[in-house]
Amino acid sequence: MRFRHTNRPGFLLGFVDFFTAGLFFLVYMRLGLQDELEEILGHKVRPYWQAYLLGIPTLFIYPLIWMARIAEELKEIAENMGIPGPHTSWWHMFGWNVFGLILMGPAVATYRFFQTLNKVEIRLNEEQIGTMCHPE
Repeated sequence: MRFRHTNRPGFLLGFVDFFTAGLFFLVYMRLGLQDELEEILGHKVRPYWQAYLLGIPTLFIYPLIWMARIAEELKEIAENMGIPGPHTSWWHMFGWNVFGLILMGPAVATYRFFQTLNKVEIRLNEEQIGTMCHPE
């Protein structure tokens, strides 16, 4: 899979998502982000809309845990690929969203998440081009 969106403005996306109480990501995930994450992670993940609905009775702790788990997996992939950090992580996502709430923490966490995702997608695109040019 060739990744087309490798320059996402994470802080802006986090800012918009914060002020729409997560509704923005309901749409954004449906526009292909969910598929990209599953491709990179190598497995299916619960659809974000389900995580969001489960978040309503849990004061939105469930979608935060959902995103933090994906952030940790993404960090491990980036590290295994030798991509220099800083990377997203479970604690970075969870901590900024909970303890940094009044400091626009969710936007900071989302920025780092998309920064890591962009780097991984760029590397995967480079590897795909490399195998097309030099098949073994």
